Amino acid sequence: MLTQAHTHRALGFALLATAALVGHTAIAREQGGFAQAEWAQDYASPAGMQVQRSSTPILSPQTVAATEQMIERYKDIVARGGWRPVSGADRLRIGGRGPAVAAVRQRLIVTGDLDPVSGGSGVYDSYVAAAVKRFQARHGLSQTGTMSMATQQAMNVPADVRLRQLEINAVRLRSYSGNLGQRFVITNIPAALVQTVENGQVVTLHAAGVGKIDRQSPIMNTKATQINFNPFWTVPASIVKKDLIPKMQKDPNYLTENKIRIFSGETEISPASVNWNSDEGTRYRYRQDSGADFNSMGIVRINIPNPYGVFMHDTNTKGVFGDDFRFISSGCVRVQNVREYITWLLKDTPGWGRAEVEQAIESGKRVDATLSTPVPVYWTYITAWATPDGLVQFRDDIYKRDGVNVPSTVSAPTPVASAQSTVPESFEPGDEEN
Repeated sequence: MLTQAHTHRALGFALLATAALVGHTAIAREQGGFAQAEWAQDYASPAGMQVQRSSTPILSPQTVAATEQMIERYKDIVARGGWRPVSGADRLRIGGRGPAVAAVRQRLIVTGDLDPVSGGSGVYDSYVAAAVKRFQARHGLSQTGTMSMATQQAMNVPADVRLRQLEINAVRLRSYSGNLGQRFVITNIPAALVQTVENGQVVTLHAAGVGKIDRQSPIMNTKATQINFNPFWTVPASIVKKDLIPKMQKDPNYLTENKIRIFSGETEISPASVNWNSDEGTRYRYRQDSGADFNSMGIVRINIPNPYGVFMHDTNTKGVFGDDFRFISSGCVRVQNVREYITWLLKDTPGWGRAEVEQAIESGKRVDATLSTPVPVYWTYITAWATPDGLVQFRDDIYKRDGVNVPSTVSAPTPVASAQSTVPESFEPGDEEN
């Protein structure tokens, strides 16, 4: 069984899978001819406080063993009475005082985020701030080091509920105990995160945008087979009805601003010729031009054949990758730093090195690259797991599949990137084949 002291020591150098995706601000990545604006996660902490991410894949025997060990630790926590609820702490920050500070300290000590010997001061000091950052990192929240309502809500999920989550997810993790392949991709939907794995180690890590609560990303096993550079996007019928027509009723210039063309057969027609207050709009085909700045798929689409008609892709609105709440798609998965992702996918395909990937993107033309060996892709639903360094991670049960009624800690979009898109409002490629 892991002791609290062990867990606390591990926190200082542990590798957390979801907390250190990128730096603080939107930066331009200029590396070896690779240029892509990258929206950073504000919850990545400063260098002095940063909690490193895990190199252990979430789907691995090591994660199963660590999760089973953490279950025993949480059984002990529950047997000791769990932890007391925290109240009135949602606005605490460094320098704050009051009884809520002591409650936060005690809550953090129970789960090993704060060393019991760090002092019992009634002041919200740098020790508490660092412990709160670690707690936030373990729960997929912005690493601000200050308390928020979401942080307080996460602290107040009872210990027995967290134990049940671990037990449920241990079963899910064990279901992937077979040979997943030497190279494979994991999309963990509740964490809105993509990992690429090679030889048992995480190679690249990507924030993701995944399906909304009412348009959920499916749990499935498939393979990445082809990359489409600079793709057109044919709008699925479901999105034409749910999104496009209502937008045209509000703004007659919406299609033109988003470079979406209307076709009747092979003939292009004018948006002004359509009666948008009737069902006429459902009779046509809609195709968005290729273009990184406005196409909803951005610069690339990754084909993963499946019966749900979903795929993985870039996006023209990268600000979402800096948000805690990334459940924003119609079922497809948007991938942060997609150039790195597709370069990894194509690494064993002759003629598709990094330079060729960049050249295809910069050409602005539709180019298809078929993987010589398809790469297994696993879309999973894991809300609780532990890593071999003794850390435990929890995420919102966003689709309510755990059956333990965990209160949502992030129930609505909460932008932390402080970045406003300069492109017209766009909508997400949908849940149908196009």
